Amino acid sequence: MPAYAVAHLREVSFNPAIVEYLQRIDATLEPFGGRFLVHGAQPDVVEGAFPGHLIVIGFADMAKAKAWYESPAYEAIVPLRSDNSVGDVFLVEGTHEGHRATDILAVAG
Repeated sequence: MPAYAVAHLREVSFNPAIVEYLQRIDATLEPFGGRFLVHGAQPDVVEGAFPGHLIVIGFADMAKAKAWYESPAYEAIVPLRSDNSVGDVFLVEGTHEGHRATDILAVAG
């Protein structure tokens, strides 16, 4: 199943460190087949509030997502982002093709 690295960055200091992070992150994704699905778009908030930025990076599976996040190349640039932003970052597994909302009932029950 596909997996995603998701970041909700509520505050970002756009400074030379963030610029360097942006210049280097693509090379860290390439060996793991990661690609940006959402990056820099302004959300059209239709319910509630959403301060900040949403980033979604897609991977073929959770093993590739974890391998990317734990790779020496990515670990080397994490401080460039984490020292200059406030937010949450997580890895999450997607659903299989044909997933229906009621499929979650089998897991919850």
